[in-house]
Amino acid sequence: MDATDGASEPLKEPEDGEKPVSDEPFDLDELLPAIGEFGRYQKLLLWLICLPACIPCGFCAFNQLFMTDVPHEYWCSIPELQNFTVEERKQYGIPMEEYNGISEYSKCSRYAIDWRQYLANNGDLPPSPPNSSWPVEPCYDGWEYNTSVVSSSIVIDYNLVCEYDIYPTLGLVALNTGGPVGVYLFGLLNDRAGRRTSYFSCLATLLLGSFMTAASSNFAMWAFSRVIVGLTIPAVYQIPFIIALELVGPNYRSFVTVMTCTFYTCGLMMLAGVTYLIRDWVELTLFTSVPFLFYFGYMFVMPESPRWLLMKGKLEEALQVLEKMARVNGKQFPAAFKNKLQARVDAEKRRTVKREEVSIGAFDLCRTPNMRLKTILITLNWFVNETVYLGLSYYGPSLGENQYLSFFLSSLVEIPSYIVCWIIMDRWGRRWPMCIMMIMGGLCCVTTVVLPEDAVSETLFLYLLSKSMLSASFLIIYPFAGELYPTQVRGVGIGTSSYIGGLGLIVIPFITYLGKENLVLPLVIMGCVSVAGGFTGLRLPETLHHRLPQTLEEGELFGADWTFDDCFRCVPSKKSPAGSYENLSHELSDAALELNAGMPVSRAYEPTTSTEKTPLEIARIRRQSMKRLVRQASTMDTQKTADGAMQLTYWF
Repeated sequence: MDATDGASEPLKEPEDGEKPVSDEPFDLDELLPAIGEFGRYQKLLLWLICLPACIPCGFCAFNQLFMTDVPHEYWCSIPELQNFTVEERKQYGIPMEEYNGISEYSKCSRYAIDWRQYLANNGDLPPSPPNSSWPVEPCYDGWEYNTSVVSSSIVIDYNLVCEYDIYPTLGLVALNTGGPVGVYLFGLLNDRAGRRTSYFSCLATLLLGSFMTAASSNFAMWAFSRVIVGLTIPAVYQIPFIIALELVGPNYRSFVTVMTCTFYTCGLMMLAGVTYLIRDWVELTLFTSVPFLFYFGYMFVMPESPRWLLMKGKLEEALQVLEKMARVNGKQFPAAFKNKLQARVDAEKRRTVKREEVSIGAFDLCRTPNMRLKTILITLNWFVNETVYLGLSYYGPSLGENQYLSFFLSSLVEIPSYIVCWIIMDRWGRRWPMCIMMIMGGLCCVTTVVLPEDAVSETLFLYLLSKSMLSASFLIIYPFAGELYPTQVRGVGIGTSSYIGGLGLIVIPFITYLGKENLVLPLVIMGCVSVAGGFTGLRLPETLHHRLPQTLEEGELFGADWTFDDCFRCVPSKKSPAGSYENLSHELSDAALELNAGMPVSRAYEPTTSTEKTPLEIARIRRQSMKRLVRQASTMDTQKTADGAMQLTYWF
């Protein structure tokens, strides 16, 4: 993955009477205050389209957990004894074994008797049951299942028990393997064909994979269908998320991010109810996918991102979206903006020399010692947060007495953690809340090892505490990483860390698989990983109240003065660089005075004298000043291209 930093080349000289156009790219954020940063248009888009579009991801990513339910009781099938009762078949054909100190019928072996010949010679079962001295053999003819609790699953249909019990875990690996590939492929489509085309292509792929899942006749076909579904996760909810982010002002992007996470979690809570009501795995697959066919109705109302349209030079289409936004928001669309944008597009068409692109890759993050250390620590903490968070999500149904209630509660506890996280980030910073949540959440997991085996409720309670804390820390790592990486390499930095972090999703199903032998062992492993990651995160510098780095050189200097005492500083000190954050430049102060004087909004885009400044000019002054002095406000953006268009990131 590469990020580009466009170096401006001079344009062709304007013709006589033609006003020269600045080579600086136009920032759409300058227009949003005039037509509405979060008006009626954005609210309708967010609540009716973008947030509901998050639900398919959770449904199709986690319904697999309930397709692979394992019946508590199963035993070898003996076709020759099918005319006898279940108890007789088990009594005469299945040896007894001890499981956790309890004597039960064996699940993976049977007596090695030729029952066809025996019944032909004797006509009936032996007068007394076999004893342990009789030879045994594996279940060559499959298994029988007690379906009183689990009536349908791929485990029953495909006989995935005993030596095949690792197969459901491989199904989760198949699902998670598709994720990074899908983010890359749909990311390319997202940038080249637009957000609408990419989203509906992603949705069609998701539904195709789900229909293939329902139609699968064997495990190989089922696993392949899960790879198809995995291609769309998390891209299917990140694309509408990006559309929402690109259409709201910077001050509202934190809110959009938190609401997206909340709706995603609400989708998981709804899934718990659906899985409780529908126990047949084929019907469950269809019920959690077919309703999303109605989402294709969004084709008539979902707008294309104007940022992408402008990036592609589609001026008229972009203006249609922006003018409609202004009209729905009850704002006057500034005519001067259209003229300026037209001049910009014409200037790009007349450009005789293309912009030079300076390629910056992941290896550039590791060329200097401080940046190398921060990159390693960011990536490590991303890996820990994503792996443990998803591992806990996968393991929820295994705990408690009711798997549906446990899964519902494990999703419910995420919502308050998002709200608390949103509040404390701007008060206590990023580092301490993230690290404390990781350490305390990990300790809650590790503590389960001291509980007795029958402490089901207590284990579930500690698990829920841990899940809540890890949800908060996982939400923090995204903006924290974005602030630690310099602006010049932010896209490639976040992309690299998220992709490497996503590799943990391929490993975590094998960790949860260990719970078949020891219920708390996966919790202990994930807890230790979380605690270790939390302590390493303390070595990262705090970003709240600090001037953020813009270049790799500044990134190398940022945090270079870190001391061990910084680990114990909970509330970050307000370190302001030379000059106030508000007093960015004399130009900005003069412009602010003009605004305070009460210049009408209607005059904002009218021609002005040389001494007056319009809001567009003020915004440009502010943006130019902010390049020299940056103040962050916990805005959770996704990675961007050099043109300002947002990109997909492998982030659940």
